[in-house]
Amino acid sequence: MANDPKDPSSSVQLTEIQHYVTQERGTERPYTGKLLHNKRDGIYHCLVCNAPLFYSDTKYDSGCGWPSFYQPVTHDAITYLTDNTHNMERVEIRCSNCDAHLGHVFPDGPEPTGDRYCVNSASMSFIDGENGEKTAG
Repeated sequence: MANDPKDPSSSVQLTEIQHYVTQERGTERPYTGKLLHNKRDGIYHCLVCNAPLFYSDTKYDSGCGWPSFYQPVTHDAITYLTDNTHNMERVEIRCSNCDAHLGHVFPDGPEPTGDRYCVNSASMSFIDGENGEKTAG
């Protein structure tokens, strides 16, 4: 892939599923993501540009098959867009820094926010808070 300065993904080697999710607004199959069952302390980052997205202490098991969080590191870390695809009305979430597709947010999450950020593992990397080890989704 050519290195295009306007395309943050051009400087990152993405797998087929990572490209499909982040650049084509795709969705990985439920219960298949590498970060779904991760319970370590740390921070989830955008896989494409490494911007911080979610703290591990906001992650919870929603039972939906994708990593779920009740809030991002800051509201400004996420861009929110209306998504009317598949005959549904949803809110798409993207990385505010590089515009990579992350997933969707729904108003059925736990307190304190009531939000469920349903995020594809393939759109994130996780940096362990203890040893700094990076795991790509």
